[in-house]
Order: sequence, then C-alpha cells, then structure tokens
Amino acid sequence: MTVSDIMRHEVVTASPETPVHEVATTMRDENVGSVVVVEGDEPVGLITDRDIAIRIAADQLDAEEMDAERMMSTDPVTVEADTGLFELSTQLCNEGVRRMPVVDEDGDLAGIVTLDDLAVLLTGELGNLAGVIDAESPPY
Repeated sequence: MTVSDIMRHEVVTASPETPVHEVATTMRDENVGSVVVVEGDEPVGLITDRDIAIRIAADQLDAEEMDAERMMSTDPVTVEADTGLFELSTQLCNEGVRRMPVVDEDGDLAGIVTLDDLAVLLTGELGNLAGVIDAESPPY
C-alpha cells in the first residue's frame, strides 16, 4: 500500500498573495486544518490553523494586512505518491509534521496526506487483526 491509496486528492490551496483572513475563512468553510500554498502547481508553503492562531493572535497582528507568503511555513516537507506507508510514517516522525503535501514525479501537487489519514487506516487494520485473534482464541 502506498501514499496514493490513502491521500486526499482534493487539496485546499492558496496563492502566496492570498490574504490570511481569506485563508482562515477557507479553512473554516472547507473544514480543514491546513492550506497548501502553491505557485503554479508546485507546493511552496503550508499554513495550518495553529499557525494562524499563534502568529496572529499571540503577536496581535492584523490578519487583513498579512498574506499567505508571510504566514506560511516555507519549503514544506513533501512525499511522493508512490511512497510506502511505513516510509511515510517514518518521514512524518523524523520531520515532526502531521501533514504532507503529496507530489508527483514532476514535483507538482497531487494530494495531501495527514497523520489522521494514517491513524484511521491503522486503526481499521488493528481492528481486523483483533477480529482474527478473537476468532482464534478460546472463550474465557
């Protein structure tokens, strides 16, 4: 199984010039916790709901005066769609991130994968394993 099997193909994106208040509104309306900032089809940054809360509220900045480029984490850690899930989990851990834009062989945005996506898959798989164990175990 690879990243392409669990990634979300529809990604909420913004351009570097998008005002942060529009990014936050989009996050709310789309019910997502992050927006990938793209130039053309290439991911160049990532903005999370936490970034907005911490940087805007804590520093008392004006969201209407900030654009995505000033808010985003630059050089986002990406993963290729054909990466295996074990490698994905290792990369998430090593990089200390919860979300990764998925890129194709040209480096263009193909989707996004999150720690939550991986956790849902693994929880389902663990449930299947528990069912096997339960079926093979004697009654108590």
